[in-house]
Amino acid sequence: MYLGILKALCTLIFFEKTVSVLAWGIRLSRTSICSKKVEVIDPESSMLLKRDCKERISHVTSIMDLSRDIMLEILSRLSIKSIFCCKMVCKLWYNLLTSEPLFFSMYHKRSSYNFPSLLLTVNDSVYFLVELKADDSQPLKRNIVLSPMFHLPSPNLRLIGSCNGFVCLLNGHVGTNHSVYISNPLLGEYYKVKMPEQEERIRVAYAFCFSEASGQYKVLRSVLKIFEGHPQVSEFEVYTIGVDEKWRYVGKAPKPLCKSSFSNANVNGIVHWMNTDKNDRIYSFNSWTEKVKTLLAPRGLKTSSHDLTLVELGNCLCLCDTNHSQYVDIWWMEEYGIAESWTKDRILKDTIQPNIRRDRFIPISTWKDGEILMQRDRATQVVSYNPNKKKFTKVKVYLGFAASRYIPSFYSLKTVMGESLQVSYTHPKIDLV
Repeated sequence: MYLGILKALCTLIFFEKTVSVLAWGIRLSRTSICSKKVEVIDPESSMLLKRDCKERISHVTSIMDLSRDIMLEILSRLSIKSIFCCKMVCKLWYNLLTSEPLFFSMYHKRSSYNFPSLLLTVNDSVYFLVELKADDSQPLKRNIVLSPMFHLPSPNLRLIGSCNGFVCLLNGHVGTNHSVYISNPLLGEYYKVKMPEQEERIRVAYAFCFSEASGQYKVLRSVLKIFEGHPQVSEFEVYTIGVDEKWRYVGKAPKPLCKSSFSNANVNGIVHWMNTDKNDRIYSFNSWTEKVKTLLAPRGLKTSSHDLTLVELGNCLCLCDTNHSQYVDIWWMEEYGIAESWTKDRILKDTIQPNIRRDRFIPISTWKDGEILMQRDRATQVVSYNPNKKKFTKVKVYLGFAASRYIPSFYSLKTVMGESLQVSYTHPKIDLV
């Protein structure tokens, strides 16, 4: 703890010096006594003028003297590690970083570009948070930062999905007794979702989504009930975080899910998954209307739906065919819901190192200048594809078998749950006075 406070103080000193320099420049340019109209006659007069300017801006000597908006502008540009340090400086900064909606919005927009992050899993359990650094001068030596404050309620949790820094995690197997958690791992906060009584002979798949229209986080689950001598029944149930006391039935599922989770293609609060029998249909669940719709897949697909991957890239629904050894096909739905708007990009893998070139590479997310991050299937290699240069570069990411896009947030889970529900902590909460 003391080391973190010391780092925070160092960060604060750096900010104070930066702000003082900026304030000096701004006030110097706006103060008439320091303008070009003043003629300096001798060195002594020059020293008096400089001293007078310093006295005029002497009240701007600390970052605490800045307005709330400027302070948020500075804080929202920091990396995860720096924000952790700043969070320990004082109660004002703690509240700004964990409860201020404006900071949440500003950091959300910038973090995916300035400091894109990945969740890494080992043996299907979430273990690491990696924050990439985009270094244009050395694209082959992009460093990573493992956050020292990454906490989860259990060591063996499988990722269902993430929205705005909150993650939904599964503990156990969906065919047996299992638990579902909602967590902000950066703050060590989590909430255990109340589960219905476990029925025998069911198969369950989960998804996690956020509705911008209602501002609500929801867990969606598909329940496939299997009865001997009767047809299978597949239903949808929803649990709204901080609102519902129990799971709600919202209708029948068009097709049962063979997997234990939906796809990672969550576009504007709409969850997507493929038809398991054919490759011509994409199903969607709108978290606002809680209705299921069908979208047409690109025409003429020859690859089986089991080998196709739905992802969200740059807030666009994409269908990826990664089953070829020489290239990756990415279909972009440029106008959501319009089947005629599907366009295909074929990305050749000839610039990937030869020994792994023939493996599958699955797109994860877009980041700086439209580059596409891809991960080698079930391996640690992560590469970045530059569409302008048509070239892959290696990103140094270790200690993981699967990678998922993650947008960090320091927004407290209590802002979603409310004060009436109990939020637990994986480590003792530090109260600032």
